[in-house]
Amino acid sequence: MPTPKAQGSLHGLGVACGLAAGVWLGGAEAPTKLVTIGISPFAVSLAMVLGVFVARWTLPTLLKGTDYVFRDLFAKPHLMVWAVLAGALWAVANTLTVFAIRDVGLAIAFPLWNANSLIGMFWGWLLFQEMRGAGFRTGARVLGGALAIVTAAILLAFVTVQHTNTAHAQAVHGILAALGASLLWGTMYVPYRKAYLSGMNPLSFVTIFTLGELGTMALLAVTFGGGVARLHGELSAARHVVFWIFLGGFCWVIGDLFQQYATKYIGIGRGIPLSNTNQLWGLAWGAMVFGELAHVSGEGRWLIVAGSLLMIMGAVFISTAAAPAREQASGRDAISRECEKYGLSFEDCVAAQLGAIHGDHEKTRRPWWDVVIVAIAVTIFLWLGFQAQVPPLAMNVFWMAALCVALAFAAVGCGWLLWKRTRFS
Repeated sequence: MPTPKAQGSLHGLGVACGLAAGVWLGGAEAPTKLVTIGISPFAVSLAMVLGVFVARWTLPTLLKGTDYVFRDLFAKPHLMVWAVLAGALWAVANTLTVFAIRDVGLAIAFPLWNANSLIGMFWGWLLFQEMRGAGFRTGARVLGGALAIVTAAILLAFVTVQHTNTAHAQAVHGILAALGASLLWGTMYVPYRKAYLSGMNPLSFVTIFTLGELGTMALLAVTFGGGVARLHGELSAARHVVFWIFLGGFCWVIGDLFQQYATKYIGIGRGIPLSNTNQLWGLAWGAMVFGELAHVSGEGRWLIVAGSLLMIMGAVFISTAAAPAREQASGRDAISRECEKYGLSFEDCVAAQLGAIHGDHEKTRRPWWDVVIVAIAVTIFLWLGFQAQVPPLAMNVFWMAALCVALAFAAVGCGWLLWKRTRFS
């Protein structure tokens, strides 16, 4: 039975992970602005997923080692299918976000797809007993925050249609794409949460997860993007900017890993809304770096700011509702159900949920293929980087540098907290 002090420590760690995820998920979408210079959404999404694939193998290898990752995976082989399914959902959702950014812009698309917090909250309650026994006060916070998020999404959708210089039909298509992404991303957390209740490490899960996302994205790109030859030609012609999209995918994984640790330690209903502070960071990149709000009227800008603040206030309201004792007991019941279904050790799963099982990777020598995996990743970055050119987009260098400093601070600070408390477990 976890002590109140330990539970409070985990809640604080989950909150920190959620905030760090918001910083990185917001910054990672900035490279998809390149769709405005003639690269198709499918080519952009495929290049981004390639960066994601490299990151989802490299980062777990660096942090825990492949020996640990594969031991963890084969101890719970039933979760591999769920990981591939989650990856497929991510790939489709990511492609929809590229269409949304193209049609309505980064600053407005972000708040709309962040409605995924409502979807995730529903699945957490229905399938994993989150919020069961939370009491009136905690429940009121969650429901109040959910209402604020819905209201903000409606407000921002209205502003999109009424106050942008895009065609009405194009704006509607962008809104639908963003909301479709929110539905898929909210549902994607069901396999994640199932894995964490079974004691799997997020680093292990995403290693298999990426097979589903790369396979699905390749299928979508070939089917709807004009075939292999056309995609190859398009990416070859745009090789001077592919590095930036690839880098965006790599950065996305850093944010996603923080988000998954938040989901593990404070649940879907709290972890997703907290990581959805990425809306503010997306707004910052879109407005301050790329000048997306330059052609929006004064009234429209105030409405966008008000809607954004309302959405974030709702997310914070939900995320600060710490789980009381009765809700924690419901969470242990959910763990017990998974253990009975798949023949797992309840004590081990609870210990893993508390970040108390670190593995013995620190005591063993890393295999040679760990070095090869990292070397391949570095080689790919260098190869793409030597071909890269500064994208022909108007950007504010000062704000770009300031936001990059925020990225570094979030990664180092939260990474140190995770290592100190759980050894990335």
